[in-house]
Amino acid sequence: MEQDNPTHVVLLSSPGLGHLIPTIELAKRFVLRQNFKATVLAVTSQTSTVETHILRSSLCRVIEIPSSAIFHQNDRTVTRLCVMMREAKPAIRNILSKITPRPSAFIVDIFSTESIPIAKELNILTYVYVASHAWLTSLLIYSPVLDVQIQGEYVDQEEPLKIPGCDPVRPEDVVHPMLDRTDREYKEYLTTGRGIPLSDGVLINTWEELQHKTLQALGEGGLLSQALNMKIPVYAVGPLVRDPELETSDSTPLLLTWLDEQPSESVAYLSFGSGGTMSSEQMRELAWGLELSERRFVWVVRAPMDKAADAAFFTTGSSKGDEVEKYLPEGFVSRTLGLGLLVQEWAQQIHILGHGSIGGFVSHCGWGSTLESVTNGVPLVAWPLYAE
Repeated sequence: MEQDNPTHVVLLSSPGLGHLIPTIELAKRFVLRQNFKATVLAVTSQTSTVETHILRSSLCRVIEIPSSAIFHQNDRTVTRLCVMMREAKPAIRNILSKITPRPSAFIVDIFSTESIPIAKELNILTYVYVASHAWLTSLLIYSPVLDVQIQGEYVDQEEPLKIPGCDPVRPEDVVHPMLDRTDREYKEYLTTGRGIPLSDGVLINTWEELQHKTLQALGEGGLLSQALNMKIPVYAVGPLVRDPELETSDSTPLLLTWLDEQPSESVAYLSFGSGGTMSSEQMRELAWGLELSERRFVWVVRAPMDKAADAAFFTTGSSKGDEVEKYLPEGFVSRTLGLGLLVQEWAQQIHILGHGSIGGFVSHCGWGSTLESVTNGVPLVAWPLYAE
């Protein structure tokens, strides 16, 4: 590749750290390993201080597209994401048509598939980057078929949902947008699934040894691809996780100093994703469990929300000082002083999981957290909340 004319890749991310971080990590790989030029278009919610920090500290060129989308009060997260990305299309079109050097490829996340035609019109190759795993990808792109085949709610079915070439999905295990077929979120989810095969290829943050069967079904000539008449390549590009050497945080040195003082594999790390929230009762019970266990811990805490488990999705890192302490059992902080640490809202997780004193990870098991735990060899205790 000529140094003075590098391949230029443009990546599009929807709001939320679970989408933004994997997109930036993929962009970094293009820059550091392939010597490509990479530009990230980030549609932002403008409500998260951590989101702002990550955008400002990226090694790649980042163009922010602030969202001014208006929602109905009952709109769920997937609906909001799809609306935000849909309303950003004029700005995306304007940037893509003017950006230099001319992009060789345009890579969108799963909530941005409606932007694929824009790149097609500009004669730019388009790819979908699935920051999750291959099984979810299979369910997502096959959902429009299931929508026609199955009557009634999926959770009421007596038999597992069958996906050609893949493990079946138990009705009770379907993703959140499939729980209520009358909700707008379900319709937005189907639109996303229909959009993926319109691309020139799919990138999935997994690897062959982990999900060989599903990747084979998704690949060209696989049973699922044949069933959908999908004739595009599918690439396993993972595991893509953050590089600790490239991550910094004001709170990290103090936290790591405390971890350095703890015995090997003696600390439980608890975090429930970039936007996960517990109910008040769950938070109190977890606090009592930690205290009574008398085990060392690092707990990433945020204010509880009894209405929705993903209530902090658009506001990560926005709590103030001691706001969370009032939701914990009285005296919990003083009684566990020295035994554990509370970290407000968000932590540099890759630093923590890579530390030798961490012996286990209590997680909602989002794919990013799962990958970081697996690649660091840290055992997981699963507490599903949302998007796991």
